Amino acid sequence: MNAPPRAGHVAPEGYDPGAFEPFAVTVDLAVFTVRDALLHVLLVQRGEEPYRGRWALPGGFLRPRESAEAAARRELAEETGLGGGTAGALHLEQLATYSDPGRDPRMRVVSVAYAALVPDLPEPRGGGDAARAGWTPLAQARRLAFDHDRILADAHDRVGAKLEYTGLATAFCPPEFTLGELQQVYETVWGVALDRPNFRRKVLATPEFVTPARGGRRRTGGRGKPAVLYRAGDAAALHPPLLRPEGPTP
Repeated sequence: MNAPPRAGHVAPEGYDPGAFEPFAVTVDLAVFTVRDALLHVLLVQRGEEPYRGRWALPGGFLRPRESAEAAARRELAEETGLGGGTAGALHLEQLATYSDPGRDPRMRVVSVAYAALVPDLPEPRGGGDAARAGWTPLAQARRLAFDHDRILADAHDRVGAKLEYTGLATAFCPPEFTLGELQQVYETVWGVALDRPNFRRKVLATPEFVTPARGGRRRTGGRGKPAVLYRAGDAAALHPPLLRPEGPTP
């Protein structure tokens, strides 16, 4: 006997929901930050089977009356402690849907993956079904649970491409930042060294990419004058784009 449809969902006459095999929907998050001039990703250590003890991307199952984005923000808060204003203010970008039949040994599970960029934050803590949580250098994030290696690689490629055409790099920075700090974001994500004067010229020539912070300067070391501080501008897209240089990475 089929269960009655939930409130707000009336099945058409002759339609049998039980004729289809059930499956679950989850969310996974690839959250990046720059720490000590290295690109880091947020990982959790699984506290339950399957893959107990293995590191994975934060994520979990959707609840019946929950959108995918709401579930992503909830799971991030529960598993890492990055809750409250932090999780709610994150810019989440939907990455892709992963639906290979064997990607989860428990049952058929389809995952909606998100990518997010954050400035350097304090160490997260584990919670929910995550035993631990922590920032891990991207180069060391290997042999993750499920198909999370693939999701992480796809997210890194997406972030690198978005930096060329959007102002997304400012999401890695604090509210007020120097052009040197912004350049370090590009160099870290792309894995290339950029010419400082050329980078500065391109950034300042791009309309609404960054705007000067009112009266803001910060001493960054050395004997020179304090560096001018900037804030993220209103540009949704960069015209012209800030294309990454071709050639080998250092």
